[in-house]
Amino acid sequence: MEELSIKIKIANRIYPLTVETIEEEGIRKAADKINASIVEYEKLYAVHDKQDLLAMIALQLATDNLELKNKGIVNDAGVEENLIKIDELISQQL
Repeated sequence: MEELSIKIKIANRIYPLTVETIEEEGIRKAADKINASIVEYEKLYAVHDKQDLLAMIALQLATDNLELKNKGIVNDAGVEENLIKIDELISQQL
């Protein structure tokens, strides 16, 4: 597989990543979802501290992932791997 260097912006911070070409689209979509969630949570909860927002988003994503696993929907190791990478990016921000 071919690796690609990309830059992902999450919560107004740039993260340089090296990813497989096949993973790029999913990672960019995940970053977009995180950023959209930040905007949504800022409005819903009147919280503007990025660390608090990222912690809330990490909790929501982890909860969603566990629910899907419990329902047997998440069977693909690639999906779980991408969620772990997203969680690691968020954890680095905290």
